[in-house]
Amino acid sequence: MVHFNLNSFLRALSTMLDFVEMDLVGVTSNHGRRVAYIAARLARQAGLPDAQVFDVVALSLLHDNGLSEEMLTMPASVAGDVKIRQAEKFVGHCEIGERNATAFPFLTDVSGVIRHHHERHDGGGYFGLTGEEIPFLSRLVGMADSVDLMFAFGSPDPANRDRILRHLADARGRQLCPRSCDLFFEIADKPAFWLDLQDGFIETALTEQTPDIWQDLPWDRVLDICRVFSRIVDCKSHFTERHSSGLEEKAARMAAFYGFDAETATKLRIAASLHDVGKLAIPNAILDKPGPLTAAEFGRMQEHTYYTRRCLEQVRGFGDITDWAANHHERLTGVGYPLGLAADDLDAKARLMACLDVYQALIEERPYRKALSHRHAMDILEAQARDGLLDAAIVADIDAAFAVPAADVGGDAGAIVRKRRSSGVTTGGPE
Repeated sequence: MVHFNLNSFLRALSTMLDFVEMDLVGVTSNHGRRVAYIAARLARQAGLPDAQVFDVVALSLLHDNGLSEEMLTMPASVAGDVKIRQAEKFVGHCEIGERNATAFPFLTDVSGVIRHHHERHDGGGYFGLTGEEIPFLSRLVGMADSVDLMFAFGSPDPANRDRILRHLADARGRQLCPRSCDLFFEIADKPAFWLDLQDGFIETALTEQTPDIWQDLPWDRVLDICRVFSRIVDCKSHFTERHSSGLEEKAARMAAFYGFDAETATKLRIAASLHDVGKLAIPNAILDKPGPLTAAEFGRMQEHTYYTRRCLEQVRGFGDITDWAANHHERLTGVGYPLGLAADDLDAKARLMACLDVYQALIEERPYRKALSHRHAMDILEAQARDGLLDAAIVADIDAAFAVPAADVGGDAGAIVRKRRSSGVTTGGPE
């Protein structure tokens, strides 16, 4: 069980989803935060309780979480030209986003809110709902979203404010819910509202508007929440579709192999599921390149572990998890990235994650090669261990663990450990 701060997780989430929007659809930063701030202000003005204010912030940050998966289904020639306004027109992102968001620990019943955030008051939306049929929180999120996309909402220009207010007056009762528009007119009457929307102030303003929520959650529930975001990462590229989930499976198997306690095993799986969140900031032209990367492209690729750390360090209680996730490209000799840590700086779980990441990448198909067999992958890991880059004992344990097909042990930790002991591999695992 962990005393988990949902607000800090939301901050990390907003950073992750900024990366998706900036790379895939060309939107400037802070779209999600502005939508969340506006919706929170509307909710407070409507007199909604703190639980619903918190939920509307979470829903606003999550409202476009299905974009990367929706675009993954499009031909590359189409997806590459899609911008935020066009992407918002694809109904699939509403369906996918609704499904993904069910894992988040909302405080109230929010079913249908993300699915229906593009409904119109007059029934002209994707699903034909009208007026009061549309969930009220959907109306708040949808209005904030549409107006932010239509105008430079972060602009301090008074003329821009007038354009927004004229648009709302014109759309009231047609596209937009009359009550939502009236609430907006009330909060927009104060200059501070517009100043809060500027890029330099929006993060602080959103934090001030969001109720501070803590929950006592079992670690496996936290893992379920994190899988939402690992799916977003994996769906960014056809060639990384299974990487995070595959690494989580390998981490679970090694945790059983070593006989880790349940909490440590689950935290290791969380680190595996989130280790590549920084790749959301890396262009797909680099991730999907069918040949060797240039020096500049490789340098850009190396940035992903830095972004992973910057996302995860915002989550209170994720100290070890952040290190295990963000250090997966560090090497024992100090030649890794992004920090150039060496053996004394890397605990055994970080070393294990580094070895597993290499193994998982090698057995996956990539744009420039087919998936490698277990034996071929182990030859490469063993060569890196001989060069002092990877932990040789852990590499040997991976060989022992994955030489036994998962079906043969049926997920039974005891069976894996018995096979490990019978093979002569030293017990105890990384500590």
